[in-house]
Amino acid sequence: MNTSDGTSSADRASTRTSPGGTSTRDADGLLAEQLLRLTRRLHRIQKQHLEPVGITPAQSRLLRTVAHYDHPPRMADLAERLEVVPRAVTSLVDGLEAAGRVRRVPDPTNRRVVRIELTDPGRNTLRELRSARRAAAEDILAPLTVEQREVLGGLLSALVDHVPERRC
Repeated sequence: MNTSDGTSSADRASTRTSPGGTSTRDADGLLAEQLLRLTRRLHRIQKQHLEPVGITPAQSRLLRTVAHYDHPPRMADLAERLEVVPRAVTSLVDGLEAAGRVRRVPDPTNRRVVRIELTDPGRNTLRELRSARRAAAEDILAPLTVEQREVLGGLLSALVDHVPERRC
């Protein structure tokens, strides 16, 4: 039921006041906004560090994903792992293949299936990417002490590893 101020009793029950006088709903909203701003900043910094390598963040992610497989993956495997539509993988593979970083190879057991294989230039790019990612991480984490980085790592793990219940 809504009250005269437009809030429901459920909204009021879930909004608590912190010792500083702000509601947890306001604080959670602020936290969410800070996380979004940090994500955008991280993306910008990562893009700057990847530019000299000649690769986009999405291509970088695909290349790293291909490298994690023991055998060349199928395009469908990559789409599932990256949680994107297959067409997005096709576009990324096209770009990486044009740059000589991956190649399409036939599946030895099913000629209708195409697998994606790293090339030697692709492996070299992965080494460059590791350096670029470390430099980007250092840029973003520079204001934090070692202890603060450890705390942040624990907090991020808690957020990333938490799987919310699905509601119907």
